[in-house]
Amino acid sequence: MVIPAQGVTVTLNDSTIVLYKTVITHYEHNQLEIKEGEIYINGEKTDHYTFQMDYYFMMGDNRHNSLDSRFWGFVPADHLVGKASFVWLSINKFKDFSEGNIRWNRMFKIIK
Repeated sequence: MVIPAQGVTVTLNDSTIVLYKTVITHYEHNQLEIKEGEIYINGEKTDHYTFQMDYYFMMGDNRHNSLDSRFWGFVPADHLVGKASFVWLSINKFKDFSEGNIRWNRMFKIIK
């Protein structure tokens, strides 16, 4: 899977159109139609698309129960609001609290 970035061209077919349809139509404001197995963007038949913006695959902070890019797809760069600045807590889920599951060496480390 190619994460969309400005200037990157992807091949469009039955498999890839599902991944990029929202980006092409909603975020980049193109009209996309599929007629008789052929892909049309803004009325022109095509088998590729070049992205106009950068996009990100964003993962939520509760990885098993988050609504993140696995749910709503790629996020355009102009939709990003903040940036992580440091690690607040790091826990090893494979250890119990009595075994020292807190990773003290990672806590409050600055993220560059």
